[in-house]
Amino acid sequence: MTPASRVRAVDLLATGALGLRTRRARAVLSGLGIAIGIAAIVAVAGVTRSSQSALLAQIDRLGTNLLTVSGGAGFSGAERELPASATGMLRRVDGVLAVAPTAMLAGKSVYRNQLVPAGQTGGLAVRAVDVSLPAALDGRIRQGRFLDAATAAYPVTVLGHDAAVALGIAAVDPGTRVWLGGRWFTVAGILDPFPFAPEMDSSALIGFPAASSVFGYLGQPSLLYVRAQQDRVSEVAELLSATANPASPDQVEVTRPSDALTARIAVAESAAVLFLGLGAIALLVGGIGIGNIMVVSVLERRGEIGLRRALGATRRQVAGQFLAESLLLGALGGAAGVLAGSLATVSVARLQGWAVLIPVETLWGGPLVAVVVGGIAGLYPALRAARLAPTVALRSS
Repeated sequence: MTPASRVRAVDLLATGALGLRTRRARAVLSGLGIAIGIAAIVAVAGVTRSSQSALLAQIDRLGTNLLTVSGGAGFSGAERELPASATGMLRRVDGVLAVAPTAMLAGKSVYRNQLVPAGQTGGLAVRAVDVSLPAALDGRIRQGRFLDAATAAYPVTVLGHDAAVALGIAAVDPGTRVWLGGRWFTVAGILDPFPFAPEMDSSALIGFPAASSVFGYLGQPSLLYVRAQQDRVSEVAELLSATANPASPDQVEVTRPSDALTARIAVAESAAVLFLGLGAIALLVGGIGIGNIMVVSVLERRGEIGLRRALGATRRQVAGQFLAESLLLGALGGAAGVLAGSLATVSVARLQGWAVLIPVETLWGGPLVAVVVGGIAGLYPALRAARLAPTVALRSS
């Protein structure tokens, strides 16, 4: 009795690779589905992790101890005023570090010049603010300077980021002016965006003294920003409504702006789950594609199978050859998918200015999953090839 020939795993892989090289177009198309699925999974995981890192860094930089106190919005959309004593009372609350009052000046608008029709406000508001606003919000000046004790008393304004864009003002010089509330105001500066106070971005800011002397402002704030001690935020938040408006505390709204960024992280995670599901579906479709291609390959190569069996190859060795081809297809598709997904993550992160963070588990888990999918997809075709009798395979070739 002739002993069965032995074939090493390396030889099986070499034989499988030969089968792929002789049918390159088919191999590429077969592995494409796997590559797309793995690329989607890696890209979604990487982009989600990078964006979350950026948001968390922003929260850490700006702090979670910022609270806003407002009287809510009326039917016209204007902010309701709080008592004039609200600012002083809030500053007395134990645990409060700083209070920056602001007031939306209803009926006042800002235009590039006096020739712009009154109805074309562009959604911009005019707000009276305290000079402590940038410090309370950790804001930065992009151009020029912010209001100080001197300029706050004169017709001088500082534009929020979006307001400056809407007005077409990109730089500040001594002659830069805007038509605000029916008179000219000199633009002293332009602010960077406020992540925790987007209402400031679309506003033209003037000092309380100027608002009082020019527009008859009576000193009632409509929106206050409160910085609390980090370990006492919840305790302070519970006291703000009754302190700001003791007569009607139920009309006072207290919010925590950092919750909005935290909610964005939750939304991003929900979207990531959806896209991961789509990636898994693409991976499944890719596996089915490999299975179909391998079945067709078995039918086309019956002569080769019969010849190998006639020369002494065992059923196990024939099955191993076709299974090796499926595993190689999965591995190559997985590697291509990881590369494509990583490149997509790097491109999006750099475009958004984020740090590039790709979960390490996706770099090794992606190819591993692809190999498993390829192996499962190729199992039936491999067993079918092994069951072919040499005489039948040679006669049908």
